[in-house]
Amino acid sequence: MRQLQLALIACLFPLPALAAPDTYLIDAVHSFPYFEANHLGMSTIRGRFDKMSGKITLDRAAKTGALDVKIDTASINTGDVKHEPGSWAAKTYGPRSRDEHLRSADFFNVAEYPDAAYKSSQFNFSGDKLDSIDGTLTLLGVSKPVKLTVTAFKCAPHPFTKKEMCGADAVAVVKRSDFGMKTFIGPVADDIRMSFNIEAFKE
Repeated sequence: MRQLQLALIACLFPLPALAAPDTYLIDAVHSFPYFEANHLGMSTIRGRFDKMSGKITLDRAAKTGALDVKIDTASINTGDVKHEPGSWAAKTYGPRSRDEHLRSADFFNVAEYPDAAYKSSQFNFSGDKLDSIDGTLTLLGVSKPVKLTVTAFKCAPHPFTKKEMCGADAVAVVKRSDFGMKTFIGPVADDIRMSFNIEAFKE
């Protein structure tokens, strides 16, 4: 009889459901993928993509999560505006800017591949600290495994809006030739250092 009573109580008052992972939408105003490459063995050229979107799911209790981002490759920005006719840059390199060249088939081929993407397969925690993310980078239609090393990670209410948010910095080094981008390898490095700064608000 007592077992029957306990069963009835359990049906009437079920245990709380396990908390679902939280979903965070990337704040495009404060989130960018950056890159840098050695140029001529002399200096480092840096740039970023101005448009990135995506989401993060995170279960801090279970130490699991997922990252899914899309990058607009045409939004590449290395700070090189179109060269003015008659200028030293135009005489040396022609009227086309470096960013226009990077959008061409020599590099990112944005006409054929308007998006790049990173999709995680696993979040790796050490205690409450997110150490790294295993995932796949897709660029120029080629997908390769890439591990992101997380150098900063924090979740807290936004100081002004009080809305729950998370932020992180992460880095990786990839070979552009692995994705079929082989133009000027030698004068321009094959190894590209990627870095992401991401801020995302809870849905």
